[in-house]
Amino acid sequence: MAWFSDSGYWLGRLVFQRLLAVLYLIAFLAAARQFRALIGARGMLPVPAFLARVPFRAAPSVFHWHFSDRFFALWSWGGVVLAAAVAAGAADAVPLWASMVLWAVLWAMYLSIVNVGQTWYSFGWESLLLEAGSLAVFLGNAQTAPPVPVMWLLRWLLFRVEFGAGLIKMRGDHCWRDLTCLYYHHETQPMPGPLSWFFHHLPGPLHRVEVAANHVAQLGVPVLLFTPQPIAGWAAVAMVVTQLWLVLSGNFAWLNWVTIALAMSAAAPLWGEPSAPLPAPPVWFEVLALIATAGVLVLSHRPARNLLTRQQMMNTSYESLHLVNSYGAFGSITRVRREIVVEGTADAVTGPETTWLPYEFRGKPGDVRRLPRQYAPYHLRLDWLMWFAALSPAYARSWFVPFVARLLENDRDTLRLLHRNPFPDLPPARIRARVFRYRFTTWRELRETRAWWHRTEEREFLAPIARSALHGRR
Repeated sequence: MAWFSDSGYWLGRLVFQRLLAVLYLIAFLAAARQFRALIGARGMLPVPAFLARVPFRAAPSVFHWHFSDRFFALWSWGGVVLAAAVAAGAADAVPLWASMVLWAVLWAMYLSIVNVGQTWYSFGWESLLLEAGSLAVFLGNAQTAPPVPVMWLLRWLLFRVEFGAGLIKMRGDHCWRDLTCLYYHHETQPMPGPLSWFFHHLPGPLHRVEVAANHVAQLGVPVLLFTPQPIAGWAAVAMVVTQLWLVLSGNFAWLNWVTIALAMSAAAPLWGEPSAPLPAPPVWFEVLALIATAGVLVLSHRPARNLLTRQQMMNTSYESLHLVNSYGAFGSITRVRREIVVEGTADAVTGPETTWLPYEFRGKPGDVRRLPRQYAPYHLRLDWLMWFAALSPAYARSWFVPFVARLLENDRDTLRLLHRNPFPDLPPARIRARVFRYRFTTWRELRETRAWWHRTEEREFLAPIARSALHGRR
């Protein structure tokens, strides 16, 4: 079928697949380094307890057949090694069928992790990585010309990511419609980056321009993806630019980078075809790719309908394989930043004179003099959930008490998630948590205090509690 493949997409496929493999590597690395404290056998939300109540059909995962911390670690580090090999070109150095197997294994391995990750893996970029990864299976490798139907499915995914995000903003918080949301967002986003303070202090009119440009990028430009080249290519380039702006202004795990990879797949035809045309793929591959395309189109019914409804849902998976999903972010904007500060003391009996020492997290604000760090595309799962917990205790009901219990034990795996443990020798006698209101300092305050944040205490989140009081609550 002469229409099925087009060598002009070779660079788009190459960039997309290599960048996607790097993001797989980062995702597996984050799983390997964080799982013991979060979902390990003694974690805050243990996988064995989850598997005991959730059947395989609801959450397909290899861990239904066997789970241990050692096995999960081997699985995650195996994903790191495989993703590194694919990023280095292994999938282009093997026969076409073997390339498909490599991509399918990456997808299945990460699906097994996401489906047992519970609250810690409830973010939209997990489904986005899986959906993009499932399409990568049917893109072929450097030995054949890229399949046009699957390349168009990448555009369909990119369209849903961007257009869905744009629609949910326009249907949500009125500040998106009056162009004022970025008066607050750089300061109140879940995990600011090192440049967020500076973005926040841009002039008000420029913030309004940012919001207006966001609407154009998410509601207007995506439609152009379905126009002929070079218009579609330049529309994708515009998306890459806007995503890099978001990369600079905050930490959103690999959300922006998967979107950039998708956009590069559409932009690459602008740079021409390979020096020699690539051969057409074999018939068996064309048949499989067309079957996959038909399957995606059938499964797209609910995500497409979701875009058209006033009750639009964001970051929703409609089936347990995460093949075709709905996306969107920040339909509402928080005006005030609140942070939970967790503190411990060595005093067995607490009172007004008690000395409390704070635990410092890696990414979320704590010490007012500490400039926010850049972690994305790496994902700090505990830090992100702490932001949600500050919005409402309901977000932390299942895991916060187990978290505190592990701090009271100086649990090694839990402490590895933190930036600083104020009790390196002996565990604290008691832990407490308080909610503070944080705001970025002004230019004048920064010069005078060398502090990036100003904070004021608002309320108690958790009263001082000892280890003995937690028995039976974990």
